[in-house]
Parts: sequence; C-alpha cells; structure tokens
Amino acid sequence: MARLNKKTVTAATPEAKDYFLWDDSIPAFAVRVWPSGRKVYVIHYRSGGRLRRYTIGQHGSPWTADLARDEAIRILARVHTGENPADKRSDDRKAMTVASFSRRFLDEYVDVHLKPRTRGEYRRSVELFIVPKFGSWRMADLSRTEVVEFHGSFRHIPYQANRTLGVLSKMFSLADLWGIRQDGVNPCRGVKRYREERRERFLTREEYARLGSSLDEAAEDMPEAALAVRLLALTGCRLREIQTLQWAHVWLNEAELRLPDSKTGAKTVQLGTVAVDVLKAIPRLPDNPYVITGRKAGEYLTDLQKPWRRIRKAAGLDGVRLHDLRHSFASDALEMGADLTMIGRMLGHSDIKTTSRYAHLKRENVKRSTDQVAQRISSALTDARI
Repeated sequence: MARLNKKTVTAATPEAKDYFLWDDSIPAFAVRVWPSGRKVYVIHYRSGGRLRRYTIGQHGSPWTADLARDEAIRILARVHTGENPADKRSDDRKAMTVASFSRRFLDEYVDVHLKPRTRGEYRRSVELFIVPKFGSWRMADLSRTEVVEFHGSFRHIPYQANRTLGVLSKMFSLADLWGIRQDGVNPCRGVKRYREERRERFLTREEYARLGSSLDEAAEDMPEAALAVRLLALTGCRLREIQTLQWAHVWLNEAELRLPDSKTGAKTVQLGTVAVDVLKAIPRLPDNPYVITGRKAGEYLTDLQKPWRRIRKAAGLDGVRLHDLRHSFASDALEMGADLTMIGRMLGHSDIKTTSRYAHLKRENVKRSTDQVAQRISSALTDARI
C-alpha cells in the first residue's frame, strides 16, 4: 500500500507475474503492473454481489496517477448510486463505430507495434478504403456478407483488396480482444483472397550497360540518387535498407553492412569489392549520420522514386521498378551457380519459401545445361556413324 503518484508508479518494476500496487487513500484504486512493463490504472468494486474490475487507462499520456485517482473517485461515486460502470462501458463499446475504433486501432496498435513502412500501408487501407465505406457502421454490426461485398468491390486491384482485407481482419481480432465485439467471430476469416500475379523483371547485360551510362549522367545533377541506385544494384538490398543506411552500420574493413533492423529484423549484408569501393568514395558529412543524404540537414534522401523515373527513362527501362534491381541481383546469382539457400542468405530472406520464387530461373539453367549435354552427346553419336 502506498499513495500512487508519478514516483511510486515509475518505480514499480515488472515481475514474472502481473501484480497490483494499491493506493492507500482509496483502497479500491490500484495500478496493475504487467510483466511486459505495461501499467494500467484500475478500480475494484462490488455490483450485484460480484466483484468487478474497471480499467481506467494505461499509465502515460493522458493518464497520470492524479488524473486516474480523480477518475476513480467519480466512478466509485456512480457505483454508490447503484450504477454499474462496467455494464455502461460494455454498452458504449458495442455502439462504437468503425471510424472511432479505427482511431484507437491506429493510435494503440499501428503506431505502437508496426514498423514505419507498415504503418503507412495500414493507414492507407484504413483512411482510403475502410473508413470511407464503413465509418458510420457499428463494429458490432459488421458481418461476413458486408466484408465479402467490400472485398469484391476492389477486385480490379487485387493486391490492394487483399492487403485491406488483412488490415480489416486485424481490426476485428483486436475488437474481440478489447471487448468491442463479443461474438468471437472474425467476419474476414474464410474470405478467399484474390490471386496476385508476381511481377518479375530481370535486367540483361545490355540493359545494365544502359543503366550504368544513365547513372553516370545522373551523378552530375542528382549524385545522391545515382549512388543509391548503384548500391541497390550492387548489393541486392531493399530500397529502405539503402535509403536509411547510416555510416554507423557500415563496416568497410569487414565488407559488411550490419543493419540493426530491416523487414526481417536485424541482419548482416555481405558486400562485394565494387560495393565497398562505391561506399569509400561517398563523402561523409559531419552533421549527417546517413550514407544517402537528403536536402535537409541530418536527414536521408526521402524520395528516390522521382529521380529513379528520370534515370530509367534515360536508360530506356520504362516500367522497371527499383525492387527489380533486387530481383536481378538474385537472377545473376543463380546464373552464376548459387543455390537457393545461398541466395536467401544474400538477400536476407527469413523464409526459404520467399527465395523459392526464383526456383523457375534455376530450372531454366538446368534445362539449358541439359540441352547442351544432349547436343554434345548427339554430336558424338553422329560422328560415330561417319
């Protein structure tokens, strides 16, 4: 027992199991400390002969110990008049609209648990597709029928339809976890996704030559973008891995990039000699930690798509995406005899299934080699008859 204030709540350390730290001035008021470090203000009271627990909110903005105590006093006053605040909250949750739930979803889940790029994708699905369609609907009222119709309305853009369905599915899962939907049913479950055609484009040697010339020209007026594209081509890295690369993560003597975070978590990228030479030639700015610097002091180059469109147009590579440079890196590795496991390591894939998309290229190499062997044997057989 202690008076809950900023000092006592901050000092409460997580343990193997969750526990309650009770306030000595209001015995029903406590902060619940979870093993994860999460701290939540709660009150306990009796209603209808049962012990009830009411969650006020998580410690941190806006809830401080003093604000939570004031709220606890107000709620307990309602209890003394015969009201059950937990039932009232349950009714309010059932009445929550998709628009209001979306705000909580973005604030408490997307912004807290997802990586920056994924946050943007989730926000796009919520703000451009889900809320405009279902904003005024109650979360508790949406059924599979509405979800199927919603998914079907975007059949012309199957990739976006599937991504948005995934976001909506996560929203329903959390709605159930947070007590806003209580039927235990996720209306997105069982809805068949559209088939997505994977785009695969690999540069030929002649196209690489044109790209090299275009990069040399681009180095005159947009050197940062040209360097970024060259590094993408030489490393097989993802766009954001090069775009946000910091000098602290570049180990030139070891010929490695030691990335603390990526799409698949922390990883080490092995560098070829030419990639190391490119990095050695890049000047380091004392006030900027990034390798590919932007126009603002201390920032990285945020937009590579616009300069890339200029570069690829000059190279006659219309339609080629920056990500296709990564595919081309894998294709060349296969051409030179690397197996899928090795390529997975080179690209930083966490699952061999991701690398297996290049398996058909390996089959083409095998088919070509098989044909060459057959031609050689056929020639020998022919010679034997002469």
